[in-house]
Amino acid sequence: MSSVSEEVPLTHAETSTETQLTITSTEQHPPVLSSGTAHRNDGLPPPGTIPTNSVGTAPSLSANDMNPPEVQKFVVEHIVRSEAISSCFQPQLRLRSFSGKTPRPNNETDYDTWHSHIELLLNDPNILPLQITRKIVESLLPPAADVVKGLRPNSPPLAFLQLLDSAFGVVEDGEELFARFLNTFQNPGESASAYLHRLQVALNLVVKRGGVAPGEVDRHLLKQFCRGCWDSVLLSTLQLEQARSHPPSFAELLLMLRTEEDRQQAKASRMRKHIGATKRVQVQSQSACADPKEKPQVCPSAIEDLVKQIATLQSQLTSFMAEKKKDRKGTAQKPQSRTPDKTNAIMQAQIRTKQMNKPRPWYCFKCGEDGHISSTCTEAPNPALVAEKRKQLEKRLSEWEMQANPSSQLND
Repeated sequence: MSSVSEEVPLTHAETSTETQLTITSTEQHPPVLSSGTAHRNDGLPPPGTIPTNSVGTAPSLSANDMNPPEVQKFVVEHIVRSEAISSCFQPQLRLRSFSGKTPRPNNETDYDTWHSHIELLLNDPNILPLQITRKIVESLLPPAADVVKGLRPNSPPLAFLQLLDSAFGVVEDGEELFARFLNTFQNPGESASAYLHRLQVALNLVVKRGGVAPGEVDRHLLKQFCRGCWDSVLLSTLQLEQARSHPPSFAELLLMLRTEEDRQQAKASRMRKHIGATKRVQVQSQSACADPKEKPQVCPSAIEDLVKQIATLQSQLTSFMAEKKKDRKGTAQKPQSRTPDKTNAIMQAQIRTKQMNKPRPWYCFKCGEDGHISSTCTEAPNPALVAEKRKQLEKRLSEWEMQANPSSQLND
């Protein structure tokens, strides 16, 4: 018997399905090799065989048969659920507010710090440009928000940064900033580490404006630090002048400075404790060994001031007591009887004041030097100097007597 095969155009899916069915049928039912003599003349198949067509055609399958709706629904739900989980675990990015006001409010950041945060977002491949634009708009406050109002919401982040740079960015030239950097010196009371940090901030701004190449940052930083730091002991201890050919990085230099500053502070603290204890011991020993007969020296002007104050207080006290007694008695005779007593008290106070102002020897009777007495003198005797000092004392005594008794001078 002759079999006629029909040619049916097959799609790619149907072709692949047919191939899979053929392979499966071949594995399950291996082909039976038969020769031409195995067939009978009547055209019937041999016993035990299944009659099949010479050319088999696979049934046509539709798209719903290949991808059932249940499978599609399961795949879509799995993808959506995965995106929701990843979005929940992704940290929420929040930028600090920036308004561009002068002076800057405490709850806002400066423009350079805000700009560096935006640069980090731009370098993150997991964040879309539209999300960065949204973060920029959310973090801006007037008047900075008014600058970018002309842009559309779907504008790229670089367009927002370009407008904000023109409004709030640094407009000084890199050479001018570098000249200012070279004129930055250590302030009084400023630590070396704080001065280095201030230099680093100024130099970063210079590099940003193109005044210095990025590869020359460490060399310029160390050179200016050696020029502007006034602590020569620190520079010599760390040997920073010799390190100019191979300058350390900012992090290494800052760590070296902080370590040396901490060591110096600890040493100074130990020194203060030790010297303070030594001073207390010396003071106690000197007070214990001091001569009780030796009189402390007091400035004559201070003595005169104290005498005047005492006389004034005594006169005030006398007048106050007299007025108090006058108020108690209420008679006119009592003040008259008390007038001589008041006059006597004032005269006695004046006499005591004059006696205290009387010149006294201020020199040593042995050597004639000032500041000590003869009982504690260890110098050689000097009669000439002693005689000269005695003459000066006699002259002062005569002058004092003339001032104390002017009536005797008039009688003479």
